[in-house]
Amino acid sequence: MSNSFLEGLIKDKDYYFKKQMFKIVKDYDLNLNELLLLVYFLNQDNPILDINLIKTVTFFSEKEVLESFTTLSSKGLITVRMNKTSDGKVNETIDLSNVYRAIVSDISLDYKSKSKDSIFATFEKEFGRTLSPMEYEVINEWVKSGMNEELIIEALKEATYNGVSNLRYIDKILYEWGKKGFKSKDDVVNHIKKKDDNNTSKKDDKVLFEYNWLEDEE
Repeated sequence: MSNSFLEGLIKDKDYYFKKQMFKIVKDYDLNLNELLLLVYFLNQDNPILDINLIKTVTFFSEKEVLESFTTLSSKGLITVRMNKTSDGKVNETIDLSNVYRAIVSDISLDYKSKSKDSIFATFEKEFGRTLSPMEYEVINEWVKSGMNEELIIEALKEATYNGVSNLRYIDKILYEWGKKGFKSKDDVVNHIKKKDDNNTSKKDDKVLFEYNWLEDEE
């Protein structure tokens, strides 16, 4: 066995398998060939249906490749996207967006089920709609970072009071509060009191929400 052959084996691409895929295998009732083809696509930077290359890596027959590809497509996990190159040629690439959505959706639902009274439910009530998987992720990151849930909900209320129903705005508010060292709603209210001692309604939530935090200066 030559050194060049051994070197080639060592440098050969390793394939990874994300643990979230176990849930997808069960939910979509994937057989072994379908799973292996999906893993192959997930490990490619620009996945394409190159049957000869797939056969080399997976040891499938052409029939097995095509059957697995057809089934993954029919189950909605993969689609084919047509891309035009700069020289006018058309390439077919494998779109794995639905796989990623399925993974993120499972993670988000898991967070939601573990949350007792659910800060997520509060957001959905204020927004008047179901949160997207990515919104679950953002909110969960706030909580995991140790941010007080009461403070998050106050930022949510301020956003909806001002007619804004997106997390980017709320994140800006939380960022400003974090810079000021706020840990609770009381810290926010006390800050307003110091800025406007003459405001007769300073104890009202309305004053809290009307305050322009994004332009506030110490």
